[in-house]
Amino acid sequence: MWLTCSSIGRKFVMALTGTCLVLFVTFHVAMNAVALFWPTAYNSICGFLGANWYALVASMGLALLFIIHIIYALWLTVQNRRARGNDRYCVTAHTPGVEWSSKNMLVLGIVVVAFLVVHLIQFWAKMQLAEIVSDSPADWSSVNGAPAAPEFGTLYLQLAFQNIWTPIVYIIGFIALWFHMNHGVWSMFQTYGWNNNTWMPRLKCIGLWWTSIVVALFIAQAVVFTVMAQKNYYTTNVELQQQYGEFWGEQATELNEEFTAEFAHFVKQEQAKGADQNAIMREFFTSPKCEQFVAKANAIAEAAAKQCPDLTLQSVEMLSGAAHDVEQSIEYAKSLNQNN
Repeated sequence: MWLTCSSIGRKFVMALTGTCLVLFVTFHVAMNAVALFWPTAYNSICGFLGANWYALVASMGLALLFIIHIIYALWLTVQNRRARGNDRYCVTAHTPGVEWSSKNMLVLGIVVVAFLVVHLIQFWAKMQLAEIVSDSPADWSSVNGAPAAPEFGTLYLQLAFQNIWTPIVYIIGFIALWFHMNHGVWSMFQTYGWNNNTWMPRLKCIGLWWTSIVVALFIAQAVVFTVMAQKNYYTTNVELQQQYGEFWGEQATELNEEFTAEFAHFVKQEQAKGADQNAIMREFFTSPKCEQFVAKANAIAEAAAKQCPDLTLQSVEMLSGAAHDVEQSIEYAKSLNQNN
């Protein structure tokens, strides 16, 4: 097959996957821009792009593009080295006028991949992957002592950019990305056959402006995210707290309703068997599920208090009251067992 067996085919695959990746990077910087001006909307986008089937399909497709792009880059590099020694991308190292980036695309690509790994660890692994693996808050990453729901990208901005090394690593990665993309954008058009004297200077100019704007926005975003994180903006902003509060309120309501329904069902079953009230109390409130309910309720209340300190959440207060009542019922049930 010419896409794998010929040099031109391999370069075409590199160009095609590169085009898709450039479009993704452009989308990514636009998405990050939402976090600058409308953080709550950014969280909504993160929720939309969570562990939903369409987002998972897109993530797998994107991962495949990266893998193919990397494999073909290494393949072309090995091919070029065999043909011309240490030359890369079919460019002679000492040819006058040859761009530095064109002679170091592999090195730049390695730096970009290393930066990508850091980025995936800080965000994707703690958001989409965490949502796939578990829906339990106990398994989520902690921000300011409370579990951060995977859908709240702003909390993970806080977690990442409160570390002073994060913007340094990101800016280095963005600079490498600029060199890599600047050469890659116009060279992919050259592979497509648009390499005449009229269009090539224009495409080089377009590539330069496109990559410069994208990378400049990325760097600006990293700086702003760092400043905001140092000020704890993502944990103190009232609008964001309201968004976090809605989540914990839903968690509280769900847990309360689930426990109430389970208790009612148990009582109905035991009454049908002819059990008296004390026997029902002893049986239900000495079971492990009651202590588990209290532990979960206290964890939700603590998380809400830490992530929404300026809000009063009625559903969480109701859950806390229910947990207190259950604790008293547990003590009463234990006393009944001791008396018997």
